[in-house]
Amino acid sequence: MKFGFVSLVGRPNAGKSTLLNRLVGSKLAIVSDKPQTTRTRILGVKNYRDAQVVFLDTPGIHRPLHRMNVRMVDTAVETIHEVDVLGLVVDVSEPSGKGDRFMVDLVKKSSAPVFLLLNKIDLVRKPTLLPIIDRYQQLATFAEIIPLSAASGDNVDRVERAIIDRLPEGEPRYPPEYLTDQPERVLAAEIVREQLLRFTHAEIPFSSAVIIDRFEDPGPPGRLLRLYCTIVVDRESQKPIVVGKGGDMIKKIGTAAREELERFFDAKVFLDLHVRVKAEWREDERVLTDIGLGKGR
Repeated sequence: MKFGFVSLVGRPNAGKSTLLNRLVGSKLAIVSDKPQTTRTRILGVKNYRDAQVVFLDTPGIHRPLHRMNVRMVDTAVETIHEVDVLGLVVDVSEPSGKGDRFMVDLVKKSSAPVFLLLNKIDLVRKPTLLPIIDRYQQLATFAEIIPLSAASGDNVDRVERAIIDRLPEGEPRYPPEYLTDQPERVLAAEIVREQLLRFTHAEIPFSSAVIIDRFEDPGPPGRLLRLYCTIVVDRESQKPIVVGKGGDMIKKIGTAAREELERFFDAKVFLDLHVRVKAEWREDERVLTDIGLGKGR
């Protein structure tokens, strides 16, 4: 048997969360076309015939402008030195720039084998991949270079086998049914935030958070979850955008979130949403802790 930790790192929107979900076979990380969707480290465990692998999805590494973003970047960088295999996820459908070179320099510091995972190959023509591979090979030596599509699953099985080949021998540390270390209330908040991201635009996704005020789960029989949530925004002008005309936007967010919550928890859900304005909440230590971000530097 083999056992080990694998961290997925990269720039925002590289597709790390989609890849995590594909690898573990369950939706643990919310997915959005908005950058900086993932704010915390998300652990997912996958059991194979000959291995147990612990995958870590991490926030996209970017230039932090708020205390929240500093914590996000710190969370991602810390995993680089704590894992057995490091996966640098790159979006091949976007032009390469200084941020990509910074990521390469960062992963060079890892003592673990580094895989270059060229994601979103379903969005580009095959001839464009060879120059991309050549460019990265000139920047660093990678243990593996694997083109893939996390969205379609193309080549993901190759990634899994290559990872297992590189892992150290070891016994499983988690029971077979263990999937994630994310508490249910954190998963619920993220599911609500995913729908908030889906239906809002402009600055709202970056300056909003979801906090679970109460999470009531009486358990079977006839399981009914009661969730009372606060959507926090930065400015008074943002509140009517989230609420919408006659409350239509928050109803739309709530309906979509409740349906997703019922699928995830396999239970009926009562969801209560309201919106609160808290200026500069991204600098507030207490709010950051409430949304699951550990202490930053």
